[in-house]
Amino acid sequence: MSGDDDQQDHTIADDLVVTKYKMGADIANRKIDSGALSAKPGVSVLSLCEKGDAFITAETGKVFKKEKEIKKGIAFPTCVSVNNCVCHFSPLKSDPDYTLKDGDLVKIDLGVHVDGFISNTAHSFVVGATKDAPVTGRKADVIKAAHLCAEAALRLVKPGNQNTQVTEAWNKIAQSFKCMPIEGMLSHQLKQHVIDGEKTIIQNPSDQQRKDHEKAEFEVHEVYAVDVLISTGEGKARDSGQRTTVYKRDPSKQYGLKMKTSRVFFSEVERRFDTMPFTLRAFEDESKARLGVVECAKHELLQPFSVLHEKEGEYVAQFKFTVLLMANGPLRITSGPFDPELYKSEHEVQDPELKETGMEATLEDY
Repeated sequence: MSGDDDQQDHTIADDLVVTKYKMGADIANRKIDSGALSAKPGVSVLSLCEKGDAFITAETGKVFKKEKEIKKGIAFPTCVSVNNCVCHFSPLKSDPDYTLKDGDLVKIDLGVHVDGFISNTAHSFVVGATKDAPVTGRKADVIKAAHLCAEAALRLVKPGNQNTQVTEAWNKIAQSFKCMPIEGMLSHQLKQHVIDGEKTIIQNPSDQQRKDHEKAEFEVHEVYAVDVLISTGEGKARDSGQRTTVYKRDPSKQYGLKMKTSRVFFSEVERRFDTMPFTLRAFEDESKARLGVVECAKHELLQPFSVLHEKEGEYVAQFKFTVLLMANGPLRITSGPFDPELYKSEHEVQDPELKETGMEATLEDY
């Protein structure tokens, strides 16, 4: 079999590949739904992360049980980032935890894979929001803006369109709600075992990022994790110095590790996670994992997913979905339980061009 034919077998042109994506998506969607229901005042972020990862591991263990060679499980560990925390907060037992409060803006982010075919999703909501007591003000603005950006992307990420069209639409929608997309954040093409494929969509690029970022056209049989992160602030995400707990292996890097603890740790990473992101919480001995990761990260064998923050007092909302660019049109396979009636903003999208993307029905909900 030629390399091209082999590659063809691993795209969504193959019905079995689509089935594997949908299996992972079903698990991801169920966890996002239950996670949103579980996020009540007094609940700890650590417990939500632990339950999320345990659910994904248990549910993926039920599919393709006879095919022992098929790997499946967590494609992105459960992260629960609150208020001005932008992303990647997934604490260890030894880290300071966070307890949810009424009115917190919560983002749950996770990923599932079956045979390396990745279904990612993220969802935002406000703890305690009801139709009788809907969210107003800046929290409502940012959630509406982020959700509308995701809906616009669903209509724009299709064969023949350019990634720059999505970037421009996101800027316009965010500005309508007096919000900003987080600068430089990327949505990636997905391939088997690859969470960060070469084609990307960039949010709110700086002048230099705009020059450096490659323009790309979406093509049939591609898959994307479309990731929207919108802020009420300046749109600048900073590393606040909190411990990084999520990493992924960089297969392009080689280095002879000196410390035995590092070698044992890295060997377990390769065996259990391959190139998928993982959390240090997944290791039986957290203290050894914390020690072993240092040398691996220093020599770039592992890439960190740093915990990022906006300014104190601002709010960040995130929506992420996985979309398959099928021959008969885009198919969104992951999404969370969003109810526009819970969020009342004084703002709306005015741009007539955006209404031409087919968003009229969505905009009417707002």
